[in-house]
Amino acid sequence: MSEGTITCRIATAADHAAVAELFYRCDLHYWGDKAPTAEAMAAHVRDHVLTETANVEIVLAEREGAAIGFASFAVLYPAPDLGGALFLKDLFTLEEARGKGVGLTLMRELARIAVARGCVRFDWTAEDYNPRAMEFYERIGARRATEKVYYRFDGDALRHFAEKD
Repeated sequence: MSEGTITCRIATAADHAAVAELFYRCDLHYWGDKAPTAEAMAAHVRDHVLTETANVEIVLAEREGAAIGFASFAVLYPAPDLGGALFLKDLFTLEEARGKGVGLTLMRELARIAVARGCVRFDWTAEDYNPRAMEFYERIGARRATEKVYYRFDGDALRHFAEKD
């Protein structure tokens, strides 16, 4: 992979193919053969991600016009001091782009977006089984927040909870 300049920008509907490919590669990375097909991911991105009502934005990292990573985020309210909190959902770079500054570039771009939008916090989670991610976040100076406990409903538990009165 070339060592050219990494640029970032917010994805638009015109970036459908690039976003779908990156999402697909992300799912392959994390879920292997349990990942949706490339075709299913493309339909999902078209119908749910790059729409006006998605409530998520995607920052694309590019090198020489080729998408090599992404960050998905949303600004959430309320937050302290009448500001918002930028929440990073996923950060992903292609295998061949790892260790070449793409993640750092994406994180700095998200920080700039947070500041520009009046956010007072920039939050995210990391899986405890991903030491490489945690080392990266600590290396760039992020503080590990220990005052929060993360909860989740998923799968059948989510459906059962939703069905109760």
